[in-house]
Amino acid sequence: MSDEQLAIEGGTPVRTRPFPPGNKVGKEELKELVDVIYSGNMNRFGAGTKVKQFEEEFAEGYGVKHAIASTSGTASLHIAVGMVNPSPGDEIIVGPITDIGSIVPILCQTAIPIFCEVQPDTFNMDPEDIERKITDKTKAIMVIHLFGNPCDMDPIMEIARRHDLVVIEDCSQAHMSEYKGRLVGTMGDIGCFSLQQSKHITCGDGGITVTNNEEYAARGRLFMDKGWHRAEYGPRRYEVFSPNYRMNELSGAVALAQTRKLKDIIALRRARGDLLSELLADNPHVVPQRLLDECKHTYWVYGMRVLDNAPFEPTEFAEALRAEGVSCGAHYIGKPIMLCHDAIRNQRLFGDSHFPFDHPDARPGITYDENTCPITQHVLDRMVTPMCPTQFLSEEDIRDIAAAISKVSRLLRGNTSN
Repeated sequence: MSDEQLAIEGGTPVRTRPFPPGNKVGKEELKELVDVIYSGNMNRFGAGTKVKQFEEEFAEGYGVKHAIASTSGTASLHIAVGMVNPSPGDEIIVGPITDIGSIVPILCQTAIPIFCEVQPDTFNMDPEDIERKITDKTKAIMVIHLFGNPCDMDPIMEIARRHDLVVIEDCSQAHMSEYKGRLVGTMGDIGCFSLQQSKHITCGDGGITVTNNEEYAARGRLFMDKGWHRAEYGPRRYEVFSPNYRMNELSGAVALAQTRKLKDIIALRRARGDLLSELLADNPHVVPQRLLDECKHTYWVYGMRVLDNAPFEPTEFAEALRAEGVSCGAHYIGKPIMLCHDAIRNQRLFGDSHFPFDHPDARPGITYDENTCPITQHVLDRMVTPMCPTQFLSEEDIRDIAAAISKVSRLLRGNTSN
């Protein structure tokens, strides 16, 4: 193999054979599913057992008292916001690099998302800007652990406690990531996880919400099930206004089997991702997402940034890396999340109204535009996401990815001069 010429310019690619795709499910999941089919009980209530067992084992793995399974990562966050129970016009501070599933639950509960800036090197929420965004309307902080990289939780928790705010941790991309020896999702008041197909563990679509707070747990279980007090005998009683987010037994069976594999999956992903970071330690022009000291990443995505003085643009880097046989994207979601959603940007969510933005108790003047999070926009403009070091890749595969990234970083000269 020669690395004297980039593949995009006619040279030999670093990687000429496909990477192994891997399969996240197998005989363990099938066994649990067969149990459900033979039982005939596919609803979690009644004689169902798998969802309850999944909740118990997930809670045990995280060392928390309560876990509430649901239909998606978005649902897990909606349950969390439902636990907090904001009033119309209350504000929840949240990160601007995330999926829309982090934002919809806030607005569905009539609260208003307030977006803080991210740190340019970690890509995570900036604690100093979180505090700057706090007002007398702020009810909670929703922390986004982006790509599996833990946020700086000590200052965030200190800020939250000083201002008497609830902390929700969005761990959709961060199963078993660690901050100074503690698992993300266990430091705030509520932790939320996604089981969507692409996540570290999956049941196709699903979610789970964890807490040690008894009041939140009781409200969350009701919120998951239309507010229904099922255990009470007599006429039906619904206390909490909420949707139906019940996980079914088929999903619970797969989630249960996946949970039992989680520690091994994370150990492999972490080893592969840490190796890639080690191999790229002295890489010119393109640097990995910074991991804070005493923290452990779980690499749902391998984030990097093209330095401002690099002799190429991120889109050029991604194209050249793909030519070397390694997949790569540029700019991730492209824009801060509120600018990706027309209805949210225009504040037209419910018919022709501007609710909750025009509610009498809402703070006037909240807008979302290109000036809302300019630092975040610059981070996205410089961001690239090479192939992620999953548990299905060998050390040789990781070394090929590193070699391709290093080759492109060293040889690429783009069409723009810096």
